[in-house]
Amino acid sequence: MPPLHILPGATLFPNPLPRHPSKTLTPKPRPPSALLQWNRKPELSGTTPRVTVITSGKGGVGKTTTTANIGLSLARFGFSVVAIDADVGLRNLDLLLGLENRVNYTVIEVLNGDCRLDQALVRDKRWSNFELLCISKPRSKLPLGFGGKALTWLVDALKARPGGSPDFILIDCPAGIDAGFITAITPANEAVLITTPDITSLRDADRVTGLLECDGIRDIKMVVNRVRTDMIKGEDMMSVLDVQEMLGLPLLGVIPEDSEVIRSTNRGYPLVLNKPPTLAGLAFEQAAWRLVEQDSMQAVVVEEQPKRGFFSFFGG
Repeated sequence: MPPLHILPGATLFPNPLPRHPSKTLTPKPRPPSALLQWNRKPELSGTTPRVTVITSGKGGVGKTTTTANIGLSLARFGFSVVAIDADVGLRNLDLLLGLENRVNYTVIEVLNGDCRLDQALVRDKRWSNFELLCISKPRSKLPLGFGGKALTWLVDALKARPGGSPDFILIDCPAGIDAGFITAITPANEAVLITTPDITSLRDADRVTGLLECDGIRDIKMVVNRVRTDMIKGEDMMSVLDVQEMLGLPLLGVIPEDSEVIRSTNRGYPLVLNKPPTLAGLAFEQAAWRLVEQDSMQAVVVEEQPKRGFFSFFGG
């Protein structure tokens, strides 16, 4: 090895940079605490499994879309989720999740003894801790003996699975308040009420709230869907605060009108999986966070600055 030659005036180990007493290094300021909550896993409140029915009374307000996006958000948070499509003959949850070609067995086959319960559960390939369970096949009718007791037995069977009980069981309730509605709410111990800021949806939501309370479900939170701030500014649509005052329910989330909902539905790819995330996808994810921690938000109308963005119309 040749000898190491050092140039004149150079040193092998240079001196460190001179220190200036007047310029001391200070640590960077910490970000606000509100930004840090998304760096942690939400803390699960209540006893598991949490059996939650997602209902509205009126059709077309976004129950199935909410079930798909909140369910996958819970799975992304690390919780095990089973979503039950309780809409008999008109199931759509499998389409929104992109799992329509993988549903081979339903609850009807389980009750008839044609398959096991684990064979009827469809596991999502994107998030393995999310599973889908359909009550029946499209255009089929339930047997006369199927009702609230059968669905309660199904929920109890999910709780007693050898692989462990799921953290959340989400029940996508059919529209209306007939026998399908009564069947879907029977095993639930909490409810998420979906409504839109129009008088027809609000009247149905108020009626459904009374039926849920009569059934013994006291933990009811609402999600206001398809909110348009331009119409609220023009006083053509009720604000979220007006909706909350009319129904008197804790607010779980506010979902803005978003054209990406139709695209995600046609692709079978829920909004919460989009990159970059859309405004509606973020709102669904925040609603799922509040559902985990049994939290709520408060609607606030800001009249002093009418030109602010969407989130100036509600807080929390």
